[in-house]
Amino acid sequence: MVLMVDSGSDTIFIAASAERCFDVASNFEQYPEWAKDVKEATVLSRDAQGRPHTVEYRASALGRSTHYTLEYDYSKAPHSLSWHLVDGDIMRSLRGAYSFNADGTGTRVAYDLAVELVIPLPGFVKRRAEMRILSTLKELKTRSES
Repeated sequence: MVLMVDSGSDTIFIAASAERCFDVASNFEQYPEWAKDVKEATVLSRDAQGRPHTVEYRASALGRSTHYTLEYDYSKAPHSLSWHLVDGDIMRSLRGAYSFNADGTGTRVAYDLAVELVIPLPGFVKRRAEMRILSTLKELKTRSES
């Protein structure tokens, strides 16, 4: 059996400072307020600077509720925020990153994600799921510009 890692990326212009975009993207406890698929976000541990390091999520995915825990890497902050899966019920692996690049009066934000699910999905279901995941970037734009 060949395991496929699916990946997606997108870029969007946000009419807000890179600092504002980074602050919104790294305030995980507020995700349920603006990221429609995130139902709960609980910070399990913080780094030496008090930033969320390990965060447990409950989200809707593929018509069901899923739980997963992500660990965040701030080594390139505030220009980039990356994460990887620590534990999840429907994912074998997950890696992602936001990049924040000042661009004139706002910020160009890139979003990259690679996911490997525990069970294989038909192509059309994967494409629909990818579109939902990448819609988080539009939700980040709305929140950052508000």
